[in-house]
Amino acid sequence: MSTPRDRRELIRAKLPPYEHPPPWIPPHERENNPEYNSDIRQFLPRSLKLQRSKATEQLGFNIRGGQEHHCGIFVSKVMPNSEAELLGLREGDQILAVNHINFENINHSEAVGVLKSNTSIDMIVSDFPYGYDRTYDKTKSLASSHQQSPRR
Repeated sequence: MSTPRDRRELIRAKLPPYEHPPPWIPPHERENNPEYNSDIRQFLPRSLKLQRSKATEQLGFNIRGGQEHHCGIFVSKVMPNSEAELLGLREGDQILAVNHINFENINHSEAVGVLKSNTSIDMIVSDFPYGYDRTYDKTKSLASSHQQSPRR
């Protein structure tokens, strides 16, 4: 007779596809190789000041993420030739703060409210591609779970 302790359930989890690491670049070839960048300054937070004449004017960028998605707020699109693009805002930038309001643990709707209600927007942003990619993880796993893999 088996007891509840003896019974074990097999838990199946869908893992993301394996990503091969980038090719190793010998130290003497790194300086002139376009695939290698050791400049960490690109990941340091930077300040941007966006000015709009009225609160109903477009921001020039879209965001995704939020506390309810278990991630920060990220720029998902920057409109070409917008003030946001001219200031250097890029897709994948994480918005860390707006007008001294912490955006690291904020709901998406609250973030939209803060951004849309101000005409003067002081942002602190940082390039954080891993975090931005995570905002698509749920979407990717849902999409892949609906696709049938061909049988071999």
